[in-house]
Amino acid sequence: MPKIAIVGGTGIYNPDSFETIKTVFPDTPFGKPSDEIMIGKIAGVEIAFLFRHGRSHQHPPSSVPYKANMWALKELGCEYIISACAVGSLKLEYAPGDLVIPDQFIDFTKKREYTYFDKKTVHISMPDPFCNYLNKIFADTAKGMGIKYHVGGAYVCIEGPRFSTRAESNMFRQFGDIIGMTVVPECQLARELGMCYCSLATITDYDVWHNEDVSIEIVIRTMNECLAKVLKLLELGLPKIDRKDCTCIDAAKGCGAI
Repeated sequence: MPKIAIVGGTGIYNPDSFETIKTVFPDTPFGKPSDEIMIGKIAGVEIAFLFRHGRSHQHPPSSVPYKANMWALKELGCEYIISACAVGSLKLEYAPGDLVIPDQFIDFTKKREYTYFDKKTVHISMPDPFCNYLNKIFADTAKGMGIKYHVGGAYVCIEGPRFSTRAESNMFRQFGDIIGMTVVPECQLARELGMCYCSLATITDYDVWHNEDVSIEIVIRTMNECLAKVLKLLELGLPKIDRKDCTCIDAAKGCGAI
């Protein structure tokens, strides 16, 4: 069974490097996941791949079945979640085309299902929501590739699907480094299930605080330009994941979540 899962968009799925073995579409107590989960190999490493928004982009950020997605991957035996996503930059030095491996998030979402524990009180500790072990692996890999990357930073997660107003963008700049729509509640649900979570965030724009208004055309164009290096990062980084040298699972055990 695959221990590693990649959650991302259609561009991250590359049939030239992903050797598909089978697909599954499991039922969970929270419904079906976003789409069929493909099980295969990248660089010889067994992987589960899930389209976060569905293969046809049928799930906007607010209605992604996050609870079903994380539950299904856990049931498949996954211990590590690698999230590939596009984000906007809130800092001048975080430029479009750069890779960011965040270590914090700030939640500005409004209407999502945030926890598996709706029928009992569970207070899970998440001072460091992203997995330091995975972050280091991909930071070291990015350094070896010679690409421009940033380790650390706060990901401001907004509800979407619209982009920020100019006033909001300038407000968010006081708190965070990058801005996106999907890390919450995905990251915290993974922690509740004792899974390690890492975000590989590609900067596609400067949001709307800078010189250019953001549009989906800009996001898609920049993401496509950066796709090759993200795929190479995965190919080189995934084989290095060989042990669980972190405390992600301890938080879930400590509060009785798992």
